[in-house]
Amino acid sequence: MAVEGILDKMGIPYTTVSLGEITLKEELMGEIKEDLNHRLEKVGFTIINDRKSQLIEQMKNLVIEKVHGSKSLEGVKWPEYIANVLNLDYKYLSSLFSSVESITFEQYIIHQKIEKVKELLVYDEVNLKEIAYQLDYSSIAYLSNQFKKVTGMTPTQFKKGAIQNRKSLDDI
Repeated sequence: MAVEGILDKMGIPYTTVSLGEITLKEELMGEIKEDLNHRLEKVGFTIINDRKSQLIEQMKNLVIEKVHGSKSLEGVKWPEYIANVLNLDYKYLSSLFSSVESITFEQYIIHQKIEKVKELLVYDEVNLKEIAYQLDYSSIAYLSNQFKKVTGMTPTQFKKGAIQNRKSLDDI
């Protein structure tokens, strides 16, 4: 909504605005592009022009949409999913991600899943067994083990009082 508001105020014609992506009706040049970039930066966004950065953002957005936007991750095969959606070789995408970000793509997925676990624990609507099932963990023990590796505490310890350890999606 913030991005749409900026585009509307500036009178820039666009087709779609979705998570991490704007489809403009025409290419922007010079001062208008600089002005848009400046306004977007004021609200915490930046324009990504190079192809590699765009691919990494798309990968992140696909993970966020899948992990935080679906009811279940059961059966999601990340390499196939990412490669099919982006129509590129997964090994290339994974290597690109690791070379630019400070973690591997697999670690990024794990961090997103752990943030989803934290969210579900805070809302206290489902138990750990159901959380493990929703996020496609093979067992509660495996989920708990991964949770402890990432956060330094067990899910139970987190639930008892570490709610402030939640991170925003942008910080992961």
